Amino acid sequence: MEDQGRSKFKRICVFCGSRSGYKALFSEAALDLGKELVGRKIDLVYGGGSVGLMGLISRTVHDGGCHVLGVIPTALIPHEISGETVGEVKTVADMHERKAEMARQADAFIALPGGYGTMEELLEMITWSQLGIHEKPEMSNVFRWSLHHHQGLKKLWVS
Repeated sequence: MEDQGRSKFKRICVFCGSRSGYKALFSEAALDLGKELVGRKIDLVYGGGSVGLMGLISRTVHDGGCHVLGVIPTALIPHEISGETVGEVKTVADMHERKAEMARQADAFIALPGGYGTMEELLEMITWSQLGIHEKPEMSNVFRWSLHHHQGLKKLWVS
């Protein structure tokens, strides 16, 4: 990718699953995106979990020296955090507060594979964009993930 190490984004929110999913490609995508964020010195805002795809991307970004902010509702702590937390973790009251805080903290949004929660988070960001609540870019392939995810990332970085 061109201009490696430079980006107009300082913090990107990544929505993704608290499980690894049924394809190894999902984990590879989380690791690749984490490395890309580190290479471009972009901090991560994410759902706060230490397991699944959330755990993979957060550890990759944190271990690469970038700041990681996880935002997690109190009710999800026993389900999405296993062992040590990664980076800074902010506990919030509910899912609505989680999305609002993640949106406040991020310059753009990316969705990796996940379940209904990931889909709902992404759709809310798209809706907020359509309503003019924010003008931040969002990119995903939640509905049809393919080996061509790097092309979508390349477009995001240079747009």
